[in-house]
Amino acid sequence: MSKDNRIYLDNAATTKISPEVLSEMLPAFGLLFGNASSMYEEGRKSKAALEEARRNIADILEAKPEEIFFTGSGTEADNWAVKGIAFRHQNKGKHIVTTQIEHPAVLESCAYLEKEGFEITYLPVDKEGLITPEEVFSAIRPDTILVSVMMANNEIGTILPIKEIAEVCKGKRILFHTDAVQAVGSVPVSVKDLGVDLLSLSAHKFHGPKGIGVLYIKTGTAISPFMNGGRQERGKRAGTENLSGAIGLSAALSLAVKDIEENALFLQDIRDTLIDEIEKSIPLCTLNGAREKRLPGNVNFSFSFVEGESLLLLLDRDGYACSSGSACTSGSLEPSHVLLSIGLSRELAQGSLRISIGKYNTKEEVLSLVPILQKRIERLRQMMPKYVD
Repeated sequence: MSKDNRIYLDNAATTKISPEVLSEMLPAFGLLFGNASSMYEEGRKSKAALEEARRNIADILEAKPEEIFFTGSGTEADNWAVKGIAFRHQNKGKHIVTTQIEHPAVLESCAYLEKEGFEITYLPVDKEGLITPEEVFSAIRPDTILVSVMMANNEIGTILPIKEIAEVCKGKRILFHTDAVQAVGSVPVSVKDLGVDLLSLSAHKFHGPKGIGVLYIKTGTAISPFMNGGRQERGKRAGTENLSGAIGLSAALSLAVKDIEENALFLQDIRDTLIDEIEKSIPLCTLNGAREKRLPGNVNFSFSFVEGESLLLLLDRDGYACSSGSACTSGSLEPSHVLLSIGLSRELAQGSLRISIGKYNTKEEVLSLVPILQKRIERLRQMMPKYVD
């Protein structure tokens, strides 16, 4: 397949920037070149554009503008939420509750905090990747200062009961953070409705630019600054603001929520048809994650007697860009911690394939993957000594 005919099916890793978003960003590279922290006219124009983007994002999330803090990525937002709350509130306790299937940005932040004397409870999930509010309630202790549970899993697409977990935390007066990086732009997200204290998101997951994210911090939530060196972001995140990124994030979020229900139905139709076709066409396959409580464009399968990396390389040669899991762990030889957490064996976890569909995909091109996938899996299985046709 030629480069022009390649089919991109890894939208959970990153998305193509929308032309409309790029158009909105262009003035920030030329006309709006001033430093937003400067007092002269060029700086004031940049500051006005920055605050307009902040207000728009706040309106969409049903937050206040002063609760929206720009970051360099979703990973940075997660790090800031977890570490910032931990260090600010350690005088009250040093216990944090999270899950075994969180993004590495949360898990590795927690691992870092363990070295600093904090205690972390990693809640196990069921075979679909779900936890219950009751499990969170049972894990909370008198010294618990933070609960962090992702809204939707980046590998298997399972959507967790964030609103109900937030109610548990509120009743216990415990701060609650959700990593909503995979959810924002795919499903409706309102911090007012969810009742969370902190929420992370990243523009490049919904056809915005890379290098820009947001941490929502509810008014009254005490948190340590992420970086020192300037008064930007109300003194909590130093560094010259990424104006073009903020404008791009705002524009991308506006586009994503404009037709969010229509887009979700479009993606769900392709997703469900693809799942059905794979299950009918390829034996010894396992759908990973929840069948119903699932992100609209996420499909994740494990195939017995198949090595996932080899399958990815073959599909890449065929012109299909897919993934075996999180882009942040793609360099690891270890099987997915998410798949192990939902009960898969190491062998089956290493035979996984994530197909994430986006708004620029067509049903025809997505379904064209099925016969290719069937052919490549059969080829790989014939090379496995344990496989018997």
